[in-house]
Parts: sequence; structure tokens; C-alpha cells
Amino acid sequence: MNDRSTSGARSVSPEVETRTPRADAARNRDQLLAVATRMFASADAEPSMRAIAREAGVGIGTLYRHFPTRESLVDAVYQDHVERLTTGARQLLGQLPPAAAMRRWMDMFGDWIATKNGMLDTLVTMIETGEIAHAQTRAELLTAITAMLDAGHATGEIRSDITAEDIAAALIGIFTVAPRPEREAQAGRLLDLMMDGLRHAAPPA
Repeated sequence: MNDRSTSGARSVSPEVETRTPRADAARNRDQLLAVATRMFASADAEPSMRAIAREAGVGIGTLYRHFPTRESLVDAVYQDHVERLTTGARQLLGQLPPAAAMRRWMDMFGDWIATKNGMLDTLVTMIETGEIAHAQTRAELLTAITAMLDAGHATGEIRSDITAEDIAAALIGIFTVAPRPEREAQAGRLLDLMMDGLRHAAPPA
């Protein structure tokens, strides 16, 4: 008689057995990050961890497995946006003319500023204690802006007397007086006006 099991169950390799839990965990983390980002951007005050888990459709234990503290969640959201801004500049330059890429990037910057508003207290504390390297973040963002400015200088679309620091200061000013999402339309008009000033002036007739 054959000693094989007659249960009909198929053997599953350890690689397959571990792949699904890992994929589920990655999806849960991405969902939590997306929900936290959205809630931070729309909240007047920092939402609770329990509210974020509930909105993401997971248990509070799942949230804490991925983000053991509020600070770890804030750091993940913050770093995710910085990564989007730095890689986004390169991607936009590969898809659009420099001026159009710069304008699109300004909207991304506005999203980042809006997200910071809903986690501001925790973020400020983390910067003060050195848990977030604010100077490094600033340097990375200025590098991204410089890349777009240099591309615009090369094509003649953007004035050559503007620095990355000028752009950053102007953006912070715009989103301070016209915060998103409450005054998004006004922010858009101000950004368009800013871009008009950045474009290389046509020579006089």
C-alpha cells in the first residue's frame, strides 16, 4: 500500500506560505500610511491613533505593529512625502517641460505642507529632539528645486536670477496665507502668478 496521504491536500513551500502574510502586511502598512496622510491633511488637530486605524479598516493592534508610536507614524508620513517630492522632481522633468514640471511640483509641495499641519505638534517636538533631521530634509528639497531651475535655465523657460531658496521661501509664504484645503483655489491662483514671474521674459519687440 502506498504511504502517501490520501487527504488530497497539496504541500505548500515555505516561500509561498510566508509570501501572503508579508504581502498582507505590506498592504496594511500602505493603507495606514495613506489614511494617516489624508487625515493629517484634513484635520484641525492631530487625529488619534485609534481613529486612524478605524478609518483604515484595521485593528489598533495592526497599526501598532507597523507603527509602535505616534512618532514612528509621523516620521513615516513625513519621510514618504519628502521621498515623493525628491523623486517627483526627477519624474516630472522626464515627462514635462521644466516650467510645467515646476508648477506641478508646487502642488505636491502644497500637499506636503497641508499634511504637516495635522501632525504639527508631534513634528515640531521630533525636530527639536533631533528625531527628524530638518536640515537634511531642507537640503534634499532645495536640491530638487535646483534641478528644475537648472533645467528651466537650459531651455530658457525660467529666469536665471532665481534661487532654490527664493522658491522655497515663496512657497512657504503662499501656503501660509492660503492654506490647503481651505483656500486651495486662492493658493492655485498665487502659484500661477508666481510661475508667471519665474518664466523668462520675452525680449522687447
